[in-house]
Amino acid sequence: MAHYKVDQDDWLTIYLKYLLAVFNFFFWMGGAAVMAVGVWTLVEKSGYLGVLASSTFAASAYILIFAGTLVMVTGFLGFGAVIREDRSCLSAYFCLLLAIFLVELVAGVLAHVYYQRLSEELRQHLTRTLAQNYRQPGAAEITASVDRLQQDFRCCGSNSSADWQHSTYILSPEAEGRRVPDSCCKTVVARCGQRAHPSNIYKVEGGCITKLEQFLADHLLLMGAVGIGVACLQICGMILTCCLHRRVQLHLY
Repeated sequence: MAHYKVDQDDWLTIYLKYLLAVFNFFFWMGGAAVMAVGVWTLVEKSGYLGVLASSTFAASAYILIFAGTLVMVTGFLGFGAVIREDRSCLSAYFCLLLAIFLVELVAGVLAHVYYQRLSEELRQHLTRTLAQNYRQPGAAEITASVDRLQQDFRCCGSNSSADWQHSTYILSPEAEGRRVPDSCCKTVVARCGQRAHPSNIYKVEGGCITKLEQFLADHLLLMGAVGIGVACLQICGMILTCCLHRRVQLHLY
């Protein structure tokens, strides 16, 4: 009977090792997905960050990249801990899982807080940016962000093309008679902004606030969904790690 119990305990340990190995594989893949979402957000969509008042959106992406990298490194440690059945490695693996969980929790909170204040920030800041900063000295990044924003989303102005009537740039001699920037044009050519007709500019398509708000909201939801998915995996992993650590400890005594 005692021999049977020992065999049963060994099989339980083996099952736990296999389960933890399977978890670790999906956890590693989840880390790659988290890092990919963060990198994609910064590389492909960084052109819009210049028109945002705060850096919360970018900070959330950086945290995801950091968490994803840490997840992938932790995954390798997890495989080593499972193979060696070493209590110190399992303890370190558990602590790293907990640390990553907390990092992702911070990113999730930042994304949620930013989502709540997103509309107000855009409406206050984007209109002011267009009026005061576009094509002004030292504002090259903002200018490039606004130009890309209007071309990518096929919009003109903050709420409408009429917002440009109050722009420091449009009222200045440098505008050369433009009524809107050239980036408002459906086909961008030099000084095309002089003709503010719906056939020439994005006039009836509306302003950029609504489109940018929806774009950022979708990306925040995507970052949140990926983070929650990996966090749920981590909870399972921490439970399995504790169980395996307990089994290894019992075998030593």
